[in-house]
Amino acid sequence: MIRLYAILATVVLAVGLGAMWLLTRGAGSDDKYAQCRTSQIAGGSATIGGPFELINAKGETVTDADVITEPTLVYFGYTFCPDVCPLDMSRNVEASDILTERGQSMTPLFISVDPDRDTPEVVGDFAFNLGGKTVGLTGTPEQVKSASQAYKTYYKAHDKSDEYYLVDHSTFSYLVTPEDGFVEFFDRNASAEQLADQLGCFLEKM
Repeated sequence: MIRLYAILATVVLAVGLGAMWLLTRGAGSDDKYAQCRTSQIAGGSATIGGPFELINAKGETVTDADVITEPTLVYFGYTFCPDVCPLDMSRNVEASDILTERGQSMTPLFISVDPDRDTPEVVGDFAFNLGGKTVGLTGTPEQVKSASQAYKTYYKAHDKSDEYYLVDHSTFSYLVTPEDGFVEFFDRNASAEQLADQLGCFLEKM
């Protein structure tokens, strides 16, 4: 029951992404990333991603243009997450490190969906502890909601009277570039090595 809303959100997102594929599959021949795709999304959809305004670890207001300056793997989660978020972000960071060893570059970006607890200092420490080039962002509840809606992600906090409350949320990682915007999404099933291989294909064609 705890994960019911998150599961439903994942189903809704999957259906939406499938519908976008049906709408865009005719343009597949023009998709420079076609050979790299596993999700059957033909071309980066303009309905996922877009401008956002959030707060970085220094307490500064930043935009997507300030943060996404190279291929970036965007993940929405929260630092108090007991298991999923640390594992997913560690996987993303490890994939970034593997790509660096191969001469390619990608930034792991963490966006908090728990602004009440995830202060700039907290997300900054979280990103620092993950290592690599990890960037952590938070924001006001309104800023976080806007960013989440732009990426079609889901999150819902449990009863906040419990200081250890959980937050249900979707767990996709989104490849975004300054030039193309949203390019592809990845689920949490791939290993770091597998994710690096998938990302590397896209990076080679950029």
